[in-house]
Amino acid sequence: MSKEMLSTSKEIPKHKNALEEKYKTATKLTEEKEPLNPETIEKQKTQLPEPSGWRLLVLPFTPKEKTKGGIIIAQESLEKLRIATNCGYVIKLGPLAYHDKEKYPTGPWCKKGQWVIFARYAGSRLPIEGGEVRLLNDDEVLGTIDNPESVLHNI
Repeated sequence: MSKEMLSTSKEIPKHKNALEEKYKTATKLTEEKEPLNPETIEKQKTQLPEPSGWRLLVLPFTPKEKTKGGIIIAQESLEKLRIATNCGYVIKLGPLAYHDKEKYPTGPWCKKGQWVIFARYAGSRLPIEGGEVRLLNDDEVLGTIDNPESVLHNI
C-alpha cells in the first residue's frame, strides 16, 4: 500500500478519548435527571422488601465514582467495590431483630438509620433499581460507625 492510500484510507480509525466521551455522556444523563423529592424517596422505601424474623435490610455504602485527583473509576471496578463493601446503612429491622434477651443482654447492636460494619461478603444480596440491598442476620453486625468513609480506603 502506498503512503497516499494509507493517509486517505477510511479503515484507519480516528483517535477519540473514550473516557472523555463517556464522561460527557454521563454528565448529560445526570444533568437531565430531576432531583429526588421526599415523596419519591418514601415511595421507593415502600417498594423495598420487608426483612423477616431477625434480619436487617441494609443499603451498602457506594464508593465515589471519581477520585480526589479527578480519575474516573471504571464501572466494573465500582461493581467489585460495591460487592466487597463492609459498611452499610440500616434501612429496616425485622420484627424479631435483637429481641433475644439471652443473646443481646445489653440491647440492640444497631438501630434504623445507623451505619454498620459487617463481614465483607455477609448477607444475601438483592439487586434493586440503582444498586443492591443486603439482608443481614442481626448477629452479623460487627459494629456501628458515624462516617463510612473514615474506615474505607480513600482512593
